Order: sequence, then C-alpha cells, then structure tokens
Amino acid sequence: MAATGSSRSTLTALNAYRRVPRVVAPTGLRHDAAVTAPTTSAAAPSRWILVAVVVASGVVFLDSTIVTVALPRIGRDLPSTTLGTLEAQAYITSGYLAVLSAFLILGGAMADRYGRRRIFSLGLVGFGVTSLLCGLAPTIETLVLARLLQGASGALLVPGSLTIITASYQDEARARAFGIWAAATSALTVLGPLVGGLIVDLFSWRVAFLVNVPLIGLALWATRRHVPESRDETATGRLDWLGSVVIAVAVGGVSFGLIRGQEAQWSDPVAFAVLAIGIAAAIAFPILMVTRKDPLVPPALFRRRAFTVINLATFLIYGALYTWSLLQSLFLQGVLGYTAVASAAVGLPVGIFLTLGSTRAGALAGRIGPKPFLVAGPALMGVALLWLTRIPSDSAPWLLEVGGHRMLPPWDVWIDVLPTTILFAAGLTLVVAPLTTALMASVPVRNAGVGSAINNAISRVGQPLILALLFIPLSAVFYGSLSTTAPYLAERDPAVRARIQPLNPPPGELNVIDEFPIDQASTEAFHLAMLAAAGLLFAGAAVSAVGLKGGKVEAIDDEATAVEPAALVVG
Repeated sequence: MAATGSSRSTLTALNAYRRVPRVVAPTGLRHDAAVTAPTTSAAAPSRWILVAVVVASGVVFLDSTIVTVALPRIGRDLPSTTLGTLEAQAYITSGYLAVLSAFLILGGAMADRYGRRRIFSLGLVGFGVTSLLCGLAPTIETLVLARLLQGASGALLVPGSLTIITASYQDEARARAFGIWAAATSALTVLGPLVGGLIVDLFSWRVAFLVNVPLIGLALWATRRHVPESRDETATGRLDWLGSVVIAVAVGGVSFGLIRGQEAQWSDPVAFAVLAIGIAAAIAFPILMVTRKDPLVPPALFRRRAFTVINLATFLIYGALYTWSLLQSLFLQGVLGYTAVASAAVGLPVGIFLTLGSTRAGALAGRIGPKPFLVAGPALMGVALLWLTRIPSDSAPWLLEVGGHRMLPPWDVWIDVLPTTILFAAGLTLVVAPLTTALMASVPVRNAGVGSAINNAISRVGQPLILALLFIPLSAVFYGSLSTTAPYLAERDPAVRARIQPLNPPPGELNVIDEFPIDQASTEAFHLAMLAAAGLLFAGAAVSAVGLKGGKVEAIDDEATAVEPAALVVG
C-alpha cells in the first residue's frame, strides 16, 4: 500500500538524514547545501526535482497496484509452457517483492556511497527497460522473469525519492516538498486502483506496463538535468553484496520450492533442490550477519526487544495485508466475475481512510503511545477478514463498466465485500503511523535510517513466504473439494490440473453445469486463505500486546548501543 510506504518513508527521511549532506551541483561544482542553494535557475530546478521524485514514486506505486488488479486477465491472456496459472500469478507478485526486499537495504546504501542521483538514475533506466519487457512479454514465464528484474531495479529506485528531497531542499522548502510528495502519493492511494482497473478493462494489462516508459523518460530527464548529486562523504565500510544475495536466495528458494512442489504434486526434483538451497541460505544468513564485519542487517539492533517485536509484528501484519490484496483480487474477478475496475473500486475505502485518518492516528499515538493502536488495529483487520470466510460462490458480481448501466454495486457487494473493506481500512489506519512511531523510538537516532530500511524490507518479504506456505493448503482444499463434488474434474493428470486452477475462471470448453463445483472449490480455498490471514493478523496483535510497553515512547539517543557507522553504511 502506498500510504503505508509513504508514512513510514517520510519519517525515515526526516530522521535518517539529520546531517547536512555535501551536494554536487549538476555542473559538477561542489558546495555545501546548508549554505548555498543551487546556483542556476533556483526556482525551476526545485520544481523539476519534485517532478522527478513524484513521477518515479507514482510509477512504482501504480505499477504494483495495476499488477494486482490485472493478474486475472494476465492469467487468461498469456500462454504458459511450464507454470500453472495460479503458480505464475504468485511468482509475478511474490518474485518482485522478494527481490525488492532483498536488495532494498543495499540499494539505499549504494545511493549514499556512490551518489543518490546516479543510483536513482540507474533505477529509473532499469525500471523503464523492465517495464517494456513486461509489456511485451510473449509468455507468462517471460513476464515472471521480467518482474524479477523489475524488483532489482525498484530496489535502486524506491529509497531515492525522499533522500533526494532531503538532500536538495532546506528548512521550509523541504517541508513544502515533503508535503507535495505526500499529497501526490495520497492521491495515488485513492485513485491508483481505479486507474489500474480502467486501464485493464478499457485497453489491456500490457498498456499498464508500457505507459511507464514515457513517464520514466520524463523522470530520467528531470533527474539528469536538474537534480543535484549528493552522497554521504563520511561513509566507511564495505557494502554487503553477499548478504543481499543470500537473503534473495533464501526467500526466493523457499517460496519457489514450496509453490512449485505443490503445483507439481511433489514430483518435480527441481522444486526439492531449490527448496533445499533456500533453506540452506536461510540458515546461513543469520550466521553471516553475526560473523561479517559490515553486515547487511546489523544484529545489534535486534538486541533491543522493542525493535525485534515491531519487526515481527510488521512481518505478520504486512504479510497478511499483501496476501489479502492479491487473493481477493483473484477471487473477485476469477471466481465471482467482477470487472477489473469494480474489483479496484471496492478497495477505495482503504485509500480514503488512510488519507484522512493516518495523521490523526499518528498524533494520538504520539500522546498516549503506539501499543493500543498496534493491538486494536491488527485485531480489527483480522475480524474484517473473518467476514470473507462466509462469502458464497454465487455472490452477485459488480459488473462496473465505464459508460455502462451498472454503476451501482448490487446488494451482495454491500453485504459480502464492503464490510470487510471498511473494517480492514479502519484497522490499517490505526496501524500505519503508530507503527512508524514505535519503530523510530526503538532504535538510537543515529540508526534511524538502517532501522527503517530493515523494517521496510521485512514488510515486503512476508508476502512471498506467507503466500508460498498458503499455496499448499489452498491447492489441496481446491482439488480435494473437486474430488468430492466432481471427481471427473479432479484427475491427477497434470494436463487437467493445468487447465483447472484455483481462483481462476473455469476453461471455456466446460459445460455450465461443471462450472459450479469449480467455483465452489475456489471459494472454499479462498475461505481457508482468509482464515489463515486473519490468524496472522491476530498473531500480530498478540505480539504487540505481549512485547511492547504501554505509554508514550521517546526517541532513543543511546550511543553505547548504536550501530557503528561502518554498519550503518549498508543500511
């Protein structure tokens, strides 16, 4: 969710970059940003800096939003040679998030070390090229590969927006720039899903990727022409490339191994091999972090109970959030028959609640402490998902179309779907800003940047792992239900299973009478997934209830337990 990222990232930038950076003007002449503003056309470059960071942030957010809405259409349109439909849909989202989260911390460190404008530009180029590859993908396997590369590009791009604002503006101008950036991302939170649905319904999911290319071109021109270069001149230590690769192999290996193994009915030796490699990497990662001089994730931070608790709660809450968003979009379109724009429209309350309520929740958490919010918020989100465990397979779809006659949703939408969305939005609004407050108070001020980067990565890494674990019982319930209601459709023949997939529409050649058991099986699988996601949210609430102290929290300024600058570089 963009609002979650914007709330957390804004405070990250404000806290992590308290030192005045040395700034390199586009002409190459050095000057101190605290003393001298950019010397040529001061007003115009300032506007173009905002154009660059707002467009870049908007492209990344819209891309993620549109992909979730477009997945059902992608599954129907693209041919597959080796992957099942649901399997590939999982990789398209999970693979992107796994690579992004694995290299996000390293990307921020590279920007500090080698120059924020330079790394931001590389991220723009990479994201533009991979968007083109995604839009032209001839098969679903090609799209999966392109999304993996897009995740690596995003890891260079995502950390740069707010750090460029921080390094380029001073005092009141910086506050105004943050306000403009936050307003733009808030607007995208509300309008982004609808834009994605409209693009998918009116044009094609391919357009959603291809439209990135000219926007990236504009942002790249503005970056190279007007954004001053800046870097951390005091950075020492080495970048932990090995740590980033190992965590990527761990998350990717475990996720792919579990999903591929279940899809192939545990008959594919490649799935076992990749799963074993992923598990080995997962075991090796904490050992590397303890033994390496400049680790990607400094273990010292996890000696603080509050920091560990916050990150565990983040893993559970955001893992459930991303999983709900993905599976609900698949279920509404693939099983119930919603249009893409209707599937996006039912999520509007989330963006509206976050836009209107996050600031108030954050201010109140600052006065009374974040613990009550981090207990009540996930619990309310869990209750919301429990409501989805009763949705029937014949719930009437919302066939919203631009210029059509079905603008208003049918009663079933008001009863079966919107109560969940509204409750979930209210709960998430209670979580976002208070979680940031608790996170920033759990680490020394000098480590705010690395602490937030770790939390940002953890918020994304939960979905690939959780979805991979859910894929096994979800598929088992789907085919188990078919074996009872329509045994002739539940054959173990891989060719049959490839055509009849969970949470996706039945093949067109089937009789209408055969569609009901397939839709019913998908509904039962969806109920199980929502029950599991609700359990994760209740677990997140319990972790906060047991692990966090009550009352107002204060920022830590404890130099004795702060991570040394060498380690901070890789965060």
